[in-house]
Amino acid sequence: MKWRTILLQYCFLLVTCILTALEAVPIDIDKTKVENAQPVDSAKIEPPDTGLYYDEYLKQVIDVLETDNHFREKLQKADIEEIKSGRLSKELDLVSHHVRTKLDELKRQEVARLRMLIKAKLDSLQDTGIDHHALLKQFDHLNHLNPEKFESTDLDMLIKAATSDLEHYDKARHEEFKKYEMMKEHERREYLKTLNEEKRKEEESKFEEMKRKHENHPKINHPGSKDQLKEVWEEADGLDPNDFDPKTFFKLHDVNSDGFLDEQELEALFTKELEKVYDPKNEEDDMVEMEEERLRMREHVMNEVDTNKDRLVTLEEFLKATEKKEFLEPDSWETLDQQQFFTEEELKEYENIISIQETELKKKADELQKQKEELQRQHDQLEAQKLEYHQVLQQMEQKKLQQEISPSVPGGESKIQPRM
Repeated sequence: MKWRTILLQYCFLLVTCILTALEAVPIDIDKTKVENAQPVDSAKIEPPDTGLYYDEYLKQVIDVLETDNHFREKLQKADIEEIKSGRLSKELDLVSHHVRTKLDELKRQEVARLRMLIKAKLDSLQDTGIDHHALLKQFDHLNHLNPEKFESTDLDMLIKAATSDLEHYDKARHEEFKKYEMMKEHERREYLKTLNEEKRKEEESKFEEMKRKHENHPKINHPGSKDQLKEVWEEADGLDPNDFDPKTFFKLHDVNSDGFLDEQELEALFTKELEKVYDPKNEEDDMVEMEEERLRMREHVMNEVDTNKDRLVTLEEFLKATEKKEFLEPDSWETLDQQQFFTEEELKEYENIISIQETELKKKADELQKQKEELQRQHDQLEAQKLEYHQVLQQMEQKKLQQEISPSVPGGESKIQPRM
């Protein structure tokens, strides 16, 4: 089902996706202009990973709900507010007993998985006497008060949690990238401190040279502009740039034919631009930075094109964007090498955090070393006692043997005389 893949990406946006897909007018493509066109087998397209820690649970719940005709019908007729407000979740009470039983089992498995994660974490911290059940409260994608049954509350919480988490997912990725860049710079500076003046100058010179090489790349087209899309049309699609048509372009790159360009399909459009800047064979090109650049491009296009902010681009939104001045005459695009990821103050603060963490780790390492030494001392003590006991045992065995042997007279002669 088309709506299944969309729901896996953004739960509460499902109805909009269905309605738009049902009302969309088919787009005809001149197949004679498409080189080596291959039909897309939608059955082979795997739903993208949402990046959520409960991604598998979310997918399994959707798989089961998809089998209930009543719930699927209600979902197709619902609007966004009904889904977001939780009113649609009440329809769960009307699904078949077979479906409810499967959902109950999925929830029990998820609760068991979460409890296992909690136990593993607490065991690693050597905490004891903690109520594991109470700790389930930290997971807001299910109702922890009833770990045995999947209720309408669970569906409501799952939808709201996924919606909220996905909205903050990109922000979290940016923060992780910022930390990555600060750590890189921190390690570089720490390494320079270990060098003498001559070596340090050589390293600084090498660093600046690598920066220059990385910045020396062809011009980057503004993401989502006509020039950028035409380049994809010509180089990736193998079509004549003079025949560029936005409708056909949309159809070609709607890989799963669901009537939308989702985030993964949009990001795929930027590969040609990214290849101008990043090459995995080059020491100066960082592939982590390439993925951050891809994310920035996708976010920019979404902000420009996705007018209803549902993180999906419809044909109508796409065509309206091609009518804007920014599409025909865009500003130049500043790549990451022209950006400042962090300030000196932020780096110092981050280094302070690292220093505190390193101090804590050193403290724990010292404690572990002391524990190791104490255990070794106890082991050595036990080994010494074991050796001592073994020696005592040997002495006792020797005395026992001596007592069993008759005593001899001086000179080795026996006191018993033989009879004549």
